[in-house]
Amino acid sequence: MLNVIDYVPGDTLLHRLNPVTKLALAAAIIIATFLSDTYAALVGLLAFTLLLAVYAGVFGRLARLLKLLVPVALIMLVLQLIFVRSGETLFAFVTDAGLVTGGKACLRLLGVALPLVLMLMVTKLNDLANACVEQLHLPYKYAFTFTTALRFVPVFSQEMNAIIEAQTARGVAYDTNNPFKKMKLMLPLCVPLLISSVSKTDATALAAEQRGFYLRTRASSYKRYPIVGRDVVTLVVCVALIALGFVL
Repeated sequence: MLNVIDYVPGDTLLHRLNPVTKLALAAAIIIATFLSDTYAALVGLLAFTLLLAVYAGVFGRLARLLKLLVPVALIMLVLQLIFVRSGETLFAFVTDAGLVTGGKACLRLLGVALPLVLMLMVTKLNDLANACVEQLHLPYKYAFTFTTALRFVPVFSQEMNAIIEAQTARGVAYDTNNPFKKMKLMLPLCVPLLISSVSKTDATALAAEQRGFYLRTRASSYKRYPIVGRDVVTLVVCVALIALGFVL
């Protein structure tokens, strides 16, 4: 089963950037999204992220995440319309201030969630961990913990699907459209999933220790991740994006 953050091979400029530069680009888009306060800037940043996804050939995968986020964004919009009571009433309980605030909140949610996932799609997790250790002087155990947590996402998803299928075979109906009933059915599944996750985590820790995990240093990696010209240009673009976020 493909996961939305699985690496997608490619030879685009985005794929060839230093992993640290990719993180900086994602962070710059997210920071600019938080700083921007106009619809034009928020829509522009979101469009920029989607164009990068098209260029890298991962738009289809990113669209899967977008479909999941749109309902959440709409719920956020409704909540803003209900609770923001300032401004002039347009119709019913909807005010112009609530509509503007809700619309910006939706765009910010999408603009913050997509860039980091996009960068993970075009970066191998091993390269990401090693580059952070080499360029950012991040202790390897922290980089390893972050990348391992990402690797466990699809594993736990498969475990959950297996548990649901087992319960379905025993006659439990998980295809209900009632969200409250579905939540009630999902809560008991957390116990076997927790037990399975603890077991896998313990086995992974033991395997890492047996392979000399605590002997790992910055110089242990055979591959180097230098900052080259294209990375410098991208970092300049990152600074420009943050500056635009302040202005717009």
